[in-house]
Amino acid sequence: MTVNRQTSDLSERAQHLLKVLVEAYIADGQPVGSRTLAKRSGLDLSAATIRNVMADLEELGYIRSPHTSAGRVPTSQGYRLFVDALLQVQPLESQAIDILQGRLSAGLDSQVLIHSASSLLSGITSLTGVVTVPKRNPSSLKQIEFLRLSSHQVLAILVFTRNEVQNRIIQLEREMSLSELQQAANFLNECLVGKNIHSARQALLDEMRQHSEDMNRLMLSAIELGELAFAGLRTQQEEDCVIAGETNLMGYDDLSDISKLRDLFGAFNRKRDILSLLDKTIQADGVQIFIGREAGYSVFEDCSLVTAPYSLGDEHVGVLGVIGPKRMPYERVIPVVDLTARLLSVALQSQYSH
Repeated sequence: MTVNRQTSDLSERAQHLLKVLVEAYIADGQPVGSRTLAKRSGLDLSAATIRNVMADLEELGYIRSPHTSAGRVPTSQGYRLFVDALLQVQPLESQAIDILQGRLSAGLDSQVLIHSASSLLSGITSLTGVVTVPKRNPSSLKQIEFLRLSSHQVLAILVFTRNEVQNRIIQLEREMSLSELQQAANFLNECLVGKNIHSARQALLDEMRQHSEDMNRLMLSAIELGELAFAGLRTQQEEDCVIAGETNLMGYDDLSDISKLRDLFGAFNRKRDILSLLDKTIQADGVQIFIGREAGYSVFEDCSLVTAPYSLGDEHVGVLGVIGPKRMPYERVIPVVDLTARLLSVALQSQYSH
């Protein structure tokens, strides 16, 4: 796992006190005073000395004093120094590891894996999980079959490359014989095999548009069956990222301002800004952390994003991560994001190697 490190011109004592202050604020959510720092720091320092160090830290922009309190809270710059140089990442609890390994196992459908990763990131961290859909050529159709369930009900079985199978139950307006269903499947396989979902839909429309006048009843029925079979199937163009746990952010005082929440939820619904940010990090190695304005979007000014790319072979094909307040437990969130990315990479490899 890669977390950027930076050196600081602060004294070791000042760095230690800043570390203790940030950890105390993350844990309690309350401005930290000199008396609390004295108790938690483990250093034999007078209150006056601690106040002088805090004054220096404030002057350098690492901490600030809210108007309503004599204590101090970290600034974005303070958080940045903390995660780059002072943070001690904690190993994941065995229970969290077991949950991740159980839900992100090889053999599962790629769509299931993407949605599972997002919900796991959210559930384990109590923040918002986000996963981009793999940026690879979409899988193509290998075969389509129709299974007669009743006089007016058919099961469409669509087999795609990468071991993906999708089933659709189709309601028919008229009864079709087994022979008609087989001929319809033969016609569609001839037209559509090798095409992805988007291209297959377009091919059906083109067939209908170009040959509608001289089509016989069987061909029309086959195309109608094909349209019904593909209706509602997700494509990469329709869903570029999966977000889970948006409402978790409502429980944090840092983000409780209703206008901030409204803007955040608007960004979640649009997904555009999140996608743009995550796409920028797809070529990065290891865990990346964006604090406040570093994300480049004002809507995330009071948030932090912890992201990591996931891969197929040597190629990074997507990014996953966690969005939450700047006051998040980075020492726990970072290993969750890192392990989720690694496990998703391994699990997806079995899908895309077929």
